[in-house]
Amino acid sequence: MRVGRIQRLTVSRISDYGLYLADDEAEEVLLPNRYVSLDMKVGDEIEVFVYHDSEDRLVASTERPLITEGCVAALTVVDKNVHGAFLDWGLAGKDLFLPNRNQQGGVIAGRKTLVYLYIDDKTGRCVATNKFKAFVHNDPPLTVAEGDEVSLLVASEMPIGYRVIIDNRHWGMLYKNQLFKRVNVGDTLHGYVRRITEDYRIDVSLQQQGLAEVEHSVERLVELLRSNGGRLPLNDRSRPEEVAAMTEMSKKVFKRAVGMLMKRGEIVQTETGIESTKK
Repeated sequence: MRVGRIQRLTVSRISDYGLYLADDEAEEVLLPNRYVSLDMKVGDEIEVFVYHDSEDRLVASTERPLITEGCVAALTVVDKNVHGAFLDWGLAGKDLFLPNRNQQGGVIAGRKTLVYLYIDDKTGRCVATNKFKAFVHNDPPLTVAEGDEVSLLVASEMPIGYRVIIDNRHWGMLYKNQLFKRVNVGDTLHGYVRRITEDYRIDVSLQQQGLAEVEHSVERLVELLRSNGGRLPLNDRSRPEEVAAMTEMSKKVFKRAVGMLMKRGEIVQTETGIESTKK
């Protein structure tokens, strides 16, 4: 049974307080009545999150937290005291603790802070930290390769772009001159590894590269045409800003996608935009 993880457990018995769930080694945890539905019965498998409640008891919940063990997320600070801060991680009646020793930079109530969740060796409880060095780094061997599809968490803004956390493990850079939609610190995005340098710096993009990027853009244009009555007010003479605002792609990729659709005979280009040939 893994604290801080979402897992499937089996209903082993029923009590006045809820259902007891067991793992493969017969270790049990209580799923309180507030999470129990009438159709749950002994033998059922239930997907739950396991953690310690406010009274330090190990419990299960069918709620989905905003962060799990080994992951990074931007969470709202709901309270502070002399020992640390408390974060909203999406579980009713229980906040995630961020001890003073784990804080780096200002942590302000009402604002979001970027944290990593780990399990404390001594208490076995879920704990947050702003200090990522031991958990997020680019030391070899890397777990990603060029071309991989990855998850990105926007960590901070820099003059040239955004520093991102890749798959909760590595640091990467998302350059502003390759962005065609608005990005904010704390956003979770899907992206692609563009380049890995000899010193293990990782550049990422929100678009696939090469033919895969064009094929994805073709699908995007077809969907936009379908949702806009078969017409789009964009063509080869449209400004790059107009193309980016409507399609979230560069002018270059847009023109390649248009060319591919025209070659297939699926669209025509007019003075005012592009139109689908499929009625």
